[in-house]
Order: sequence, then C-alpha cells, then structure tokens
Amino acid sequence: MKIAIDTGGTFTDCVYLEDGALRLLKIFSTPEEPGNAVLQAVRDIAASSIPEVRHGTTVGTNAMLERKGARVAFVTTAGFEDTIAIGRQARMNLYDWFATPPPCIVPAELRFGVKERTSAQGTVLRRPTAAELEALRERIRASGAEAVALSLLFSFANPENEIAVSDELKKLDLPLSVSHVILPEFREYERASTVAVNAYLAPRVGNYLSAIETGLRGISADARFEVMQSSGGTISARLASEQPVRTVLSGPAGGVMGAYFVAQLAGFNKIIAFDMGGTSTDVALVDANAGGPKATNESLFSGMPIRVPMLDIHTVGAGGGSLARFDEAGILHVGPQSAGADPGPIGYGRGTQPTVSDANLILGRLDPDHFLGGSLLLDAERARAYMERARQGMASVEEFADGIIRLAEAAMEKAIRVISVERGYDPREFTLVAFGGAGPLHACAQAKALKIPCVLVPRMPGALSALGILLADTVRDYSKTVMLNTNSNLEPHFAELEKLGAEALRNQGVRGVANRTLDMRYAGQGYELNVPAGAAMLQDFHQAHQRRYGHADESRTVEVVNVRVRVTVPAVAVEFPRSPLRDGNGRQAAIKSSKVIFGGKHLDTVFYDRDRLQPGDRFAGPAIVTEYSATTVVAPGWVATVDGYQNIVIEAG
Repeated sequence: MKIAIDTGGTFTDCVYLEDGALRLLKIFSTPEEPGNAVLQAVRDIAASSIPEVRHGTTVGTNAMLERKGARVAFVTTAGFEDTIAIGRQARMNLYDWFATPPPCIVPAELRFGVKERTSAQGTVLRRPTAAELEALRERIRASGAEAVALSLLFSFANPENEIAVSDELKKLDLPLSVSHVILPEFREYERASTVAVNAYLAPRVGNYLSAIETGLRGISADARFEVMQSSGGTISARLASEQPVRTVLSGPAGGVMGAYFVAQLAGFNKIIAFDMGGTSTDVALVDANAGGPKATNESLFSGMPIRVPMLDIHTVGAGGGSLARFDEAGILHVGPQSAGADPGPIGYGRGTQPTVSDANLILGRLDPDHFLGGSLLLDAERARAYMERARQGMASVEEFADGIIRLAEAAMEKAIRVISVERGYDPREFTLVAFGGAGPLHACAQAKALKIPCVLVPRMPGALSALGILLADTVRDYSKTVMLNTNSNLEPHFAELEKLGAEALRNQGVRGVANRTLDMRYAGQGYELNVPAGAAMLQDFHQAHQRRYGHADESRTVEVVNVRVRVTVPAVAVEFPRSPLRDGNGRQAAIKSSKVIFGGKHLDTVFYDRDRLQPGDRFAGPAIVTEYSATTVVAPGWVATVDGYQNIVIEAG
C-alpha cells in the first residue's frame, strides 16, 4: 500500500491509495518524538499490508531554525579554518545597525586545519602525512564533536587528499560529511557551508529516520521507506540519512508539487502556491508555460548558504497556531512563535495563549461542531475567556481577533509579494492555489489584497503536501565543476554523473531517465545561469541572460562552469476521475446559517459540508465550507464554483 505522510507543526497528514482511490487521515503530531505519529499513521492505515511509505519531514528544518543540531567538527585546508564563519561578509539587513547574524553552527574551537594543498587545476602540491592525520583524528576525538564536516580547498578538482583525510576520520565512527561526495563544486564558502549543514543535521535526522525504518520493519519486514527532497523528488531513507541537507524543505516541496499537479488538472498553468499550516506559511510561484516548478542551486536557509537543488519557496512564521502577544509598548504582534500541537490553540482545549486559529473561531469562521469532520470539538467559550484576559487596550474580543487576523494576513501578503511582484511577476496573471489546514481560510483576503482574480481550493486541501509527496518522482541530482569553454567535449563529464545515478537507482531496483543541464556564464562573470545541455545551449544562455538581466552579448566568450545531471524515475500515475457538471446552488450541502464577522460587520453566512457539494454547484459569499482537512472562507463579493474534479474555484464577483 502506497502511503505519503507529511508531518506538520500541529497535524500529521496522511494520503494513501486504497483500492485505487485516494484516502485521507489526519492525526495530531507528536513534537517530542515526531516519528511516533508517522508510525501510528502507518499502523492505522496498513496494519495488514506491506507499506510503501513516502515521508515529508520537518526534523531537519526545525533543527536548523532552532539551532539544535549536532556539535560539528569542521575540517579544511590549513589557513582556511574560519571561512565557514567569515562567509561573504554580506550584510543581510543593510540599514539595520543592530541586526545580529545567527551564530555560526561551527564554533571556533571545532575548526581544524589540514596541511595539504591541491591546485585549482587539480594537481596535488602537498599531501598530509600519516602522523598529521593521526594527530588530527585524536584532536577531533578529544573535542567532543558529534559529527564531522570535511571540505578541503579544490577537492572538487581532485579529491585525492580529501579521500585520504576521510579514510582516517572514518575511524572516529562519527557521521562524516565529505564535500567531493555531497557537492563537488567550486566556491569554497558555499561548499563548506553545505557540508557543515549536512553534518549538523546528520545525527538527528539519521536517528529519526532510522527509528522510523526500524518501526516500519516491525509492521512489515518488506516495508519500503523514501523521503521527500527539497527539490521536489524523493530519495531513499538511507541516502536522506547520509545527506539530510537535501531535506530541509521536504514538506513544503511536497505542497508545491501537489499544487502544480492539481492546478494542471484543473486547467490553470500559472499559479501561486499558498500553503498555510499550523506553524508557518510557504509560498511559491509556478509557471507551467516556463517548465513548471523550478529548483534553484543557490539557497539561503537560516542564515546558511545551501548549494543543493531546492524548490524556490519563501516561508514566513504565520500559521494557524501562531501566537499573538503585546510587547512592552502595547503593540500587537503575531508569530513567529507557535503553539504547535502541544498545547495548541486555546480552542483545542489545552492552550492558554491566543492564536490565529482562536481569532478565526471568535470571528465565527471556524465551526466548533464540524472541525476535522466533527472529530475535534472546538471550545469557543474557552477561547473567548482567555482572549478577554489578553486583549489589553482592545475595545472587544472581536476587535482583538480581527487585529490578529489582519497582522497574520499582512505577513502572508508580504511573502507572496516577495516571490511575485519583487521578481517582476504580476499576481493578477496568476491563480492562487490555497491549501494547508488554514490556507483556504485566508485565501480570499490574500487574493483581494493582491488583485488575484481567482482562488483554487483543491480537494483535501489540508493534505495537499502529502498528495504531492505521493505523486512525486524519484530523483537523483549530480553536479561537477568543470570550468571549460563551450567547444570542449562535455560527454565524459555527463557520462560520469549518469553512471553514478544509474548505480544508485540500480540498488533500489529501478531505472531512470537522465536530464542534462549546464551552468554557464560570460567569461569574467561571477555568477551563472542554468540552461539545458545540447546544440542550442549558447542561444538558450543568451536568452536566459536577456530575461534575467535585461541584456545579452552574443560576441562575448561563454564558459561552462558546472555540468548537472538529474536522473528521474517517474512516479506511478494516479487517475483522478472527472465528473460531469450540473446546475446547482449547493443547497443540499448547506448545514446551517450563522453570523460571521467580516470587516467588523456581523453578516449572515451559510455553512456548507464540502462532502455533499456536487460538481457544478455555485454559490456566493459570505459562505463557509467545512471539511475534514480544512475550512474554506468565501468572502463577501466572491463566488464559488465546484469543478469536475471537486476543486472549489472562487472568483471575484
């Protein structure tokens, strides 16, 4: 049985195939031991079958954000020990004189130098002696390090010295991250940072995945286990344990892939994915006309550069569980701190601090009796009592709740502007795909603020990330710095990378299809653009340069910096039946009418049961649509239509 599981801050979402049909299960996350919720879900779903589990994990993400990774010993060429802390000396907040960058994940006492040198052309100029390597090993042993990151200067050109050092450090029996294996590319700081992050996450992520794999073997000896990468494809749990740096955006990547798939099916090619969960909101812009979801090799995560393929996703700390508080000056703030699954929002029965979900409950936008399909009864009176105590100078609890919502929505609007307006895209040309447990609650407000004409709320929106993981291809990415002119023979380099991919997939019993790309630049430039390899690569590069920078010069010399290969095993197709449309107004799905606050006004609002809506049903806002995985708000002035795939399409009236 195929099962996809996405662990979030509040809920763990599971999508699985049973008799060819998609099924959904949501259970509370277990923050102290996230793997417990994963294993419980598998037991509930596949206790008597062989599970094939795909998992989107936030363990690595949280370890980086909270700076709770391992003590890492960083080993590099003597004289370059502090490159990991010095970085590029770029000020991330140019006009904030009090901005303090997060501390380096490798403290000064855990940085070690090796007396070795390899030239930029790959010639070994000095080899470390056996005595020097033994002394290095013992110094690291005495340091109390829990993992080791090894990144020697120019090891991408010739890894001979790095192999010798790694052979010695393996004797420590600690997780060892080696740069020529993880990232054989130039730029010593970015390579060192990527390898250091990998080592920082390896013990925690490795133990987590190992515990789940052991638990799955207890359910079925033949269970299979894969993990979602940040690039939008899956890898084996074993590789994810060795290279956890590839999973820091594991869950959000599943959401983008799910949104892209559903939107394509519904006929929308240009989308903005809007994923609001319990802890954060993730947004991404996808244009099917330009090739679909794009991965970037230049990402900054929690202050650290990471040079592995990652979907271009922007995250803000605004979710349903985001906490509201007043500062010493009496100013209201929302997030990034979250109530999480424990204690959760006040209305869930255990929390005591106001959250975005509590504000929605007070405004009437969450139905206390139909939340999670009625499996969780919300306590509106409890939420009101605690918010009454916390409202300070606000005139009423309702005004307090409205202020919380407006601040959260302002943060989300800013995030969408970052990936659209600030990059030259007009949001009015896109459709907002709203998902996550809380995304459909706030979609109309975001669309109105950004003049987006249409909102698409997929079927099972609260589990779309899990659906994306279920539908994702199995992917392996490989790269290599070559520094060659465009007339050079690149075939041997591509063949080398393709061989690595074929061998890795052969061990899993599958075969993939290789896709070749190049990082190219004008000679003398400091940054590259990625284009498909082939006869048209020069023309493609000039066009890409024109799009990105507004100019191109076909007379200038172009060089190939990196060669890249992506080996893909397509996922098994899942059929989504389309139903014929009928003329309907959704009346058969109406469950009640109640007063809901919009813009400070109490408006009569019809509540609908989404499971009873039929394709072709059309109704106007204000309306609330309840279902097991999420709640959708159709704001006043907007009109909702159910399409043939049971998506809700909401358009400005």
